[in-house]
Amino acid sequence: MSSVEVRLEGRVATVTLNRPEALNAISGEVADAVAGALLQAAAHPDAWVVILSAAGDRAFCVGADLKERNRLDDAGWLQNRILMRAMFDSLRAIPQPTIASVFGHALGGGFELALGCDLIVAADDAVFGLPEVRVGIVPGGGATQLLARRVGEARAKDLILTGRRLTAAEALEMGIVARVVGREALVAATAELAVELCRASPVAAREAKRAVGLGLGLPLEQGIEIEDLAWRRAVATQDRREGIAAFGDKREPEWKGR
Repeated sequence: MSSVEVRLEGRVATVTLNRPEALNAISGEVADAVAGALLQAAAHPDAWVVILSAAGDRAFCVGADLKERNRLDDAGWLQNRILMRAMFDSLRAIPQPTIASVFGHALGGGFELALGCDLIVAADDAVFGLPEVRVGIVPGGGATQLLARRVGEARAKDLILTGRRLTAAEALEMGIVARVVGREALVAATAELAVELCRASPVAAREAKRAVGLGLGLPLEQGIEIEDLAWRRAVATQDRREGIAAFGDKREPEWKGR
């Protein structure tokens, strides 16, 4: 049985962590497999949206596989770091809109996988946390940067430096997650959001995502220039012509992705 699965349904690619017996903990081998799966999903010409999900019923992902890490020497830790970094980098590099579908525990690197997605749909039993400082390390999957961009410096420091856990309701209030639904509705709610995202031109969606990401942290006028370039790229496509024509005809557009 593969530790990671990839499937394409319509215009939606889903990458599923598949180690439920280990609470979807991430070993070096799993990190390498996840990175490959994410690259595969991102490269598929028919994938307009990518979902990151997990198997099982207890945890989305509890982060790094501590059983493996307990066996590593210093050199092994550094080698493991290379694999982990590649996984997180692969996720953030996906040009399509990404959705994390989270239930149960999302801790450490598991929380960071969710943060690496554009949108998070959480079941009402989801619990988020970054316990790294309590075991003598620092979040290494982007949390020190991604969380601050979502909730601000003060709140990010509170969560990172205390290692305290958040409920799904608290995460929603803080703006970390986009939607909270009942556990039984999680798969359907995630799929509905993916379908909603697929109503947009895939070219326009990618350009808009890129503009938001590149503009964060830049002076406003530099960000406006990035947006202008995104606009010019989108307006030069067949999709722009189709979108305007469909609006005039009062019909759904038939996107070509170019």
